[in-house]
Amino acid sequence: MTGSVWQKSSYSAASDNCVEVRGVPGMVDLRESDDADVIVRTTPTKFAALLQGIKRDEFDHHATPTT
Repeated sequence: MTGSVWQKSSYSAASDNCVEVRGVPGMVDLRESDDADVIVRTTPTKFAALLQGIKRDEFDHHATPTT
């Protein structure tokens, strides 16, 4: 991840309802595409841990079931 260009997952297609990410020197920024004024900044190590947790379904218990 280089520069300060926001990127979103190719899985989100044309949807504006996704998380975007960008690399800044020594840090990683995250934001919700439909609320772009709120930016969460973290370290690359913590971001990697978050992604690994997501892939292991560690956060599924926080999801609201859809009916």
